[in-house]
Amino acid sequence: MTSIQELLTWDNPVFTAYVIAAAVMVLKVMGQGWMTVWRMMRSGRGLVSPEDAAKGLLNPAPDPAQLERDDYVDRSRRMHRNDLENIPAFWVAGFLFVLVDPAPGLAQGLFYGFLIARAGHFWAYATARSHEIRASFYTIGSLIVIWMGGQVLWTVVT
Repeated sequence: MTSIQELLTWDNPVFTAYVIAAAVMVLKVMGQGWMTVWRMMRSGRGLVSPEDAAKGLLNPAPDPAQLERDDYVDRSRRMHRNDLENIPAFWVAGFLFVLVDPAPGLAQGLFYGFLIARAGHFWAYATARSHEIRASFYTIGSLIVIWMGGQVLWTVVT
């Protein structure tokens, strides 16, 4: 049986693949927030709190219309919410999956498959593709996370 110290080293290709995928997902979550801010600034709309439309250094000419819904901004906000509903589960399931010492090829396929699924989901959402396309990418990523969680449970209880 491999020790935790041996599993959590750069010599373990499973751990390395997990760290790469997890770090990319950190950048995705944080980048999506900045994309929403950029879209609000670009459109001058989609602010959510009344104090956001107050006069200040970043808003020298406030207008009540800035608080109106804007699909350009809201689409990015929905993408961010979807990331926050899905990516943390990957971080947890992926880390636990590393601890059960899976085959490197399998783990890399799952970790990078999740990245590809989330990239496809981003593309489908950002370009307003059909729900079926977006849902297909979501389903792939979701099934990867569910499978890893199931494997962890199976390994621990058997």
